[in-house]
Amino acid sequence: MTIFLQGFAVSAGLIIAIGAQNAFLLTQSVRRNHAMLIALICASADILLIGLGLAGMGQLLSASPEWVRWISWAGALFLAGYGALSLRSALRGGRLETGAAGPAGRRAIVLTTLAVTFLNPHAYLDTLLLIGGIGGRYPVAERLAFGGGAAAASIAWFLTLALAGPVLAPLLRRRIAWRILDTGIGLMMLLLAVGLARQGLAAA
Repeated sequence: MTIFLQGFAVSAGLIIAIGAQNAFLLTQSVRRNHAMLIALICASADILLIGLGLAGMGQLLSASPEWVRWISWAGALFLAGYGALSLRSALRGGRLETGAAGPAGRRAIVLTTLAVTFLNPHAYLDTLLLIGGIGGRYPVAERLAFGGGAAAASIAWFLTLALAGPVLAPLLRRRIAWRILDTGIGLMMLLLAVGLARQGLAAA
């Protein structure tokens, strides 16, 4: 359960942020424009990339135990940088813009969702490298638990955006809401970075 929660926390911290994918889903949810379809595509894409990341990194780590130390340090540095950026964003204060019109037809919605998902380099950096690198350090059973937690966070978040868009949108247009959200994300990422750094020292 602890490993499941770690996977949930890492994935949640990475996907709960202002970005093209989340903004697109939320804006279409506000308009009640195929929001559940978009959420399904986003969550499915995340699960696919998480699975590929865990499978590939797991094989790499099993071939060379030395990678455990390097992945731990690399993950710690990335999470620390990510946390710092979130805290900087909290100081600046972001805001969701929902004024622009979006695609209306189902086909256009699907194509646009795939574009904002797979043309986003952070999707590969976060799921294939970071989540795959962290979870790939565990044995197969625990790796599945970590991946399950990461997938659960993705599903929960996208469903929340799809279902609660009309309620959340007015709140998320306010800078203070994003400041609170970014502050929480930043602190979570820094705590996870400390944990990974300790594991890297233990493996040295």
